[in-house]
Amino acid sequence: MTRRSAISSLLLAPLAAPAASNSQRAEELRRLRWGMFVCWSFSTFSDREWTRNIKDVAFFHPTGMDTDQWARTARAAEMGYILLLTKHHDGFCLWDTKTTGRKVTRSPLGRDVVAAVRHSCDKFGLKLALYFSEGDWTWPDNKNPEMKRAQLRELLTGYGPIEYLWMDHAQGDGGLSHKETFALVKSIQPDCFVGFNHGQAAGEVRIGELGGPGPVNSADASGPFSEKGGQYLIAEFAMPILGTQGRTGRWFYTNPEDGRSALSPWALLGLYLGAVRYGNLFSLDVGPDRAGRLRPIDERTLVDAGRLIRQYSACVGQEA
Repeated sequence: MTRRSAISSLLLAPLAAPAASNSQRAEELRRLRWGMFVCWSFSTFSDREWTRNIKDVAFFHPTGMDTDQWARTARAAEMGYILLLTKHHDGFCLWDTKTTGRKVTRSPLGRDVVAAVRHSCDKFGLKLALYFSEGDWTWPDNKNPEMKRAQLRELLTGYGPIEYLWMDHAQGDGGLSHKETFALVKSIQPDCFVGFNHGQAAGEVRIGELGGPGPVNSADASGPFSEKGGQYLIAEFAMPILGTQGRTGRWFYTNPEDGRSALSPWALLGLYLGAVRYGNLFSLDVGPDRAGRLRPIDERTLVDAGRLIRQYSACVGQEA
């Protein structure tokens, strides 16, 4: 069997039956502690967070892609997973979807990014989680429930086990309610946890966009967007390594002028320790640049953060 066919067989193989209770799965996720949130799409090339009115997928034109560098750096930082953006509000899909021509395999890159990241995660011993924008500017009133179902089904059947889904409600629920979305996910991958950054409360993961460490039901830790009142098993918080600007932060690579801007390794250590204390997931957004690589400052910062984590863990006698 060739390497390519072996990878294809792995990706297309039936998923194993669920073997863990919800409480066991929550504990497995807590042990991941923190991960790299990879935002890479049209906005990488626009210097804007939201990039509207792009009709030609050639607008996404990286000179390369090094998912091994992403995963290697995450591993050096003692991260447990990569959280990959699969589709932003612009409807551009980072996988070889059959639902639309607005996809990365028709761009100059011509490669399935989700498949590449899955392979790199497996190579470096990382888990994979996925971000998905529920609403889509290319749909009438941002709604197309059948396409939303089809796209989630592709992602949950074509790329192996997914640890959790980070569902972005910024443009609505896409015409499929959160309860219906949750039921769909569970019917395909029962062990995949689900969280929504706001909107109708549902799922097991309290998503904390621009939040911070804290108890699972902490309103202060959940950030400015999180819907209150859900019955969650685990809390996640997410922020960009570029830092926050206003209420939204900068999630995508912007331009070379920001090449020296990043949270410090010591700041990351503090956030990591807060996540460990409360049993949270900490998703640190690190956007690849237009060459498909992490910025040098991001790579250095994460390697240094990993060294600090290992030193701290050795001092207190616990596993990093």
